[in-house]
Amino acid sequence: MNTEELLKTIASGEDSRQQFKETISRTDSLAAELVAFTNTSGGRLLIGVDDHGQVKGLSKDEVRRTNELISNAASQHIRPPINPTTYNVHTEQGIVVVVEVETGANKPYMDAQGRIWVKSGADKRHVTAREEMQRMFQQSGLIYADEMPVKGTTISDLDEEAFAKYFEKRYNKTIGAAGVDLETLLHNLNLAHQGRPTLTGMLLFGRDPRKHLPSFGIKAFAYPGLELHDISFRDGKDIHGTLHQQYEQCMDFIDRNLHHAPSGPSFNSQSRLEIPEIVFEELIVNAMVHRDYFQQAPIRILLFGDRIEIISPGHLPNHLDTQQIRYGLTNLRNPALASHAYHILPYKGLGSGIPRVVAAWPRHELIDDRAGQQFKVILERPEEYAVIWPGLKRPE
Repeated sequence: MNTEELLKTIASGEDSRQQFKETISRTDSLAAELVAFTNTSGGRLLIGVDDHGQVKGLSKDEVRRTNELISNAASQHIRPPINPTTYNVHTEQGIVVVVEVETGANKPYMDAQGRIWVKSGADKRHVTAREEMQRMFQQSGLIYADEMPVKGTTISDLDEEAFAKYFEKRYNKTIGAAGVDLETLLHNLNLAHQGRPTLTGMLLFGRDPRKHLPSFGIKAFAYPGLELHDISFRDGKDIHGTLHQQYEQCMDFIDRNLHHAPSGPSFNSQSRLEIPEIVFEELIVNAMVHRDYFQQAPIRILLFGDRIEIISPGHLPNHLDTQQIRYGLTNLRNPALASHAYHILPYKGLGSGIPRVVAAWPRHELIDDRAGQQFKVILERPEEYAVIWPGLKRPE
């Protein structure tokens, strides 16, 4: 970076990826700034520039001391250590030290006091919310919600008969022939931990998942109009049970609330949904398998007169975006759940679900709402089947 580039950069002001510091004297405060950058999207710290964007510059002795502080903060006051890049840019007022920090691959990073910092606009904030910390650990692969034991449960909360049928079908032998006791077998399959079923175990084989996991169901509503705030709905259902039971109930709800048409000219031709059934198979299963289970919220399926919305808690994991998933790129948020769902639900894995939706129904929209912590799919209903009730108009 040369002087001209530096001045242009300073003129753009402070934001979540750029911050000014007139000088740095404390290693702990510098470490907090670096942690905030690497825990968020990376960024640039300009030392020798005041809060108003005026270049003050540093002397050669101040530059030497500043670089020592940066090295010490990055290696000794941040866990795990980071490797920022520094540049010394000469100006008429003195030297400006530019510190560039990349987004970290091992989030969350902490300062020497064990505090987690993230950027909040041009400032930083201390992360204290348990859910936010969990998501950061999840993104780094340190913990997975689907492998965590469910509080207040025991092995007896699992349907042993249902698990035995699954085990025999998948492995071609009985659980008695596995050579270990039931608890050990469940542990080995990530379905239990320390005598308690994991989230995966309860969602797939729980006797009554709703009792212990009331937030992990599905709310399905069919509205006669075009907006969520309509005061009435034609059909509504709170869907609970194992994931397979939830899937069956969802497909039944969709089947009875969408129009059907004959698939051929014959009177006996099997009817087909106004939107291909495979679209809902893929989207519902993907929502159940890939949602963020650190969020205590249900999946929502909303049928309107002109569209259908499927809303899943949690935005796309890590740096995935809506264009990447169209081509099959994937990042497993719940690997244990996905590995078993492949044998229980109509789930193919390998990132193939969204490409099948794209091919089967082009009239859709994918929305990765990172601020709202949700992922939404909007399916446009065919004109000939859209229900626009009297007095209602389509949104412009």
